[in-house]
Amino acid sequence: MNLSVYSEIGKLEKILLHRPGKELENLAPYYLSDLLFDDIPYLYKAQEEHDYFANILKSNGVEIFYLSDLLSETLKNIELKKLFIEEFLSFSEINNSFIYNLLQEYLLSLESKEMVETIIAGIRTDELEVKRNIFSLRVRRADIELPFFLSPMPNLYFQRDPVAIIGKGACINHMKTFARRREVMLMEYVLKYHQSFQDTELYYEKNYPYSIEGGDILILSNKVLAIGVSQRTSPEAIEILAKKFFKEERDTFEKIIAFIIPDNRAYMHLDTIFTMVDYNKFLVHANLRENIDTFIITKEEKAFNFYEEEKSLEDILKEHLNLDHVELIKCGNADVIAAHREQWNDGSNSLAIEPGKVIAYDRNYVTNKELEKAGIDVLTIPSGELSRGRGGPRCASMPLKRRELC
Repeated sequence: MNLSVYSEIGKLEKILLHRPGKELENLAPYYLSDLLFDDIPYLYKAQEEHDYFANILKSNGVEIFYLSDLLSETLKNIELKKLFIEEFLSFSEINNSFIYNLLQEYLLSLESKEMVETIIAGIRTDELEVKRNIFSLRVRRADIELPFFLSPMPNLYFQRDPVAIIGKGACINHMKTFARRREVMLMEYVLKYHQSFQDTELYYEKNYPYSIEGGDILILSNKVLAIGVSQRTSPEAIEILAKKFFKEERDTFEKIIAFIIPDNRAYMHLDTIFTMVDYNKFLVHANLRENIDTFIITKEEKAFNFYEEEKSLEDILKEHLNLDHVELIKCGNADVIAAHREQWNDGSNSLAIEPGKVIAYDRNYVTNKELEKAGIDVLTIPSGELSRGRGGPRCASMPLKRRELC
């Protein structure tokens, strides 16, 4: 497959999703924060909502690829499956040799599809029979905070973050939190070993020392990226990408707009407060208009330079995207309560499927009305359960191919 994503709004042709599964049923109140959740979604309703989302995409001509299917196909090769299990257990920091061997033997006994579903759902400590009385295991069990040999990956339905498709290549991201770090390996193996993706160029790899997540990366044009310096993405990671694109001349990108966003959970990624919905229209959290520091990183003779940009957000976008006019559509209509309520429920996190046409959560009705007033076609999806994970339609998807803009 030829990956090709050079905008946020080009006609969407292929997309990556993960349908929520049993990993959500392995959430419990006393360790929610460890796994980055504030509440527990009801699985079957979340699956209904996700299926509705997928059907909207299909009805608009988008071909869907499910992560678990791609990885299962990849790991049908038994030697590759062994390699994956070894690396996954090491990456999961399974340090007790007995537990490591127990899990390795169990996972190898499963067919690839069941094995993939199992590592996503997690393996509880009462799920495997321990036939030997192991001193270290007996002692350590008293200190285990989570009831798992292998903890679940409930954030996996947010496919935007672990791997970012940029242009014709991909960033295999270094996730900020340990709870999400293993997610990266799933698509990494697909990109490196699946016959449809093997030639993908990689701009970033998980073993790089600095964190970066896909929710902070927006492709504003085939020349301009916007990247948030956030709770999850470091400026050092942006420097590495700048070197890749500018010094090594990878792909067509010539400029990065780096937005410094507040370091808190409500604004964890740039796309929770800023998304592109049309050629010159952007959906923004009201606070973003005036309260954001911005740096421009530019290509300069096979290197890069940067400077602080002190203009308004409108003027920054007009200048660097060569636009005559920019319209900023305010999440919650900038109402003192609605703006914060709907931003918390990902009102700013829309997914454009073509210029001027987006998918959004139905619960953010104030924001959706503002989008419609601005001439945007809004396709709403039910969101009572999916929104409990603190991510919207953009968070829950990773475009693999968009039609290039004229």
